[in-house]
Formats: sequence, C-alpha cells, structure tokens
Amino acid sequence: MNATYRDRAEAGAVLADRLAPISGDPDVVVLGLVRGGVPVAAAVAEPLGAPLDVLVVRKLGLPEAPEVAFGAVGPGGLRVLNEEIADRLEPEEVDAVVRAETAELERRERLYRKDRPPLRLDGRIAVIVDDGLATGATARAAVGVARQLGARRVVVAVPVGAPQAYEVLGETADEVLCPELPADFGAVSRYYADFHEVSDAEVVAALTGTR
Repeated sequence: MNATYRDRAEAGAVLADRLAPISGDPDVVVLGLVRGGVPVAAAVAEPLGAPLDVLVVRKLGLPEAPEVAFGAVGPGGLRVLNEEIADRLEPEEVDAVVRAETAELERRERLYRKDRPPLRLDGRIAVIVDDGLATGATARAAVGVARQLGARRVVVAVPVGAPQAYEVLGETADEVLCPELPADFGAVSRYYADFHEVSDAEVVAALTGTR
C-alpha cells in the first residue's frame, strides 16, 4: 500500500488544518507524546499559534504481559490506575513496576524539560498529539494525566488510528481527531514513508525551536 503521509511533519500539518477552529485560542497548549508524537505536535503547534510542550507518560504494564496496561505514571508523581486490572496484582508487584517506570519518566523529564518549568494545565485546552493510535493505552493514560494536571478540556489528535482504539478513547477524551481510520489497521509505521525512530535530540530540538 502507498503511505498516507510522507513523514510526521506532513501528518502534523494535516492535523493542524483540522484544528483550525481553535487557532489563536490563548488557552490551547499542544502536548507531544514522547517520542514519536513530538515532531507531529511541533507541526501542529506552529500554525495554531499555540505553545508546544511535551507530556511524558509511562505506561504501567503487567509484569507477565507488559503490553497490558494497569495504569500509568505522569509528571510530578501523578499516578493513574485501572483498578480492575491493578487489583489482580500484589501491592509489591505494583510498587516494583511503578518504581521502574517512574525512574525512566524522571530521566526523560530531566532530559526534555531542562530549564522549562513543570507542566501545568490549569484551565487549559490540552491537545495531546501522537503519531498514531494502535491500542490507545498510552493515549488513554495521557488523557488521565492531563485531567489530573488541571486541563478543562482534553483533545487527542492523531493522524491515523485503529477504529477500536479510537472508539474506546472517545469515552475518556472530550474529542478525538483522527483523519484516517483504516479497518485493516496493522501498524502505525505502514502509513508513513519516513517513520524513523525519533531520537532524544530531535525531541529537545523541537522543544527548544532549534533544528
């Protein structure tokens, strides 16, 4: 199949067009999910005239099945748990996963934020951007974190996604924007001609406005 998008920047430009109604709104902040969502978010934020920031979220996966999330950790020690799944674990198992993921989150926060102040979303419209929506677990966790950080409205914008993940995410986010919802989704990488692994340096460059 032919790729839908040339690269993440082109995908972000498509999202920016769809988000034009909120262009110039001073309450809007665009949040890129690290790492792949940040180049997309950068291409969204600029035409909207909105600040760009990064939302570092670490999924909490079951020890025996890491791809199954029982929650997530976010900045400032925020924790979002899916009690129905987390209750299957012993408290010490939960604590071990939380410690490991918190350590990685703090490493990334130090690296990406540097001298930037802690993320605050009080009363803001948070536009959470990623490069695609496969299971939706990370995006759902990000919505929960954004609400705990005080966002009054949470919009998730992704260039392409699996229909099932899109529907589930719609139950938690105020709005989900996804221009492409192929029935035979497969993997996010299928929809990009250039889907290179985004480096830490690229994230920092996007956040500091350097190229």
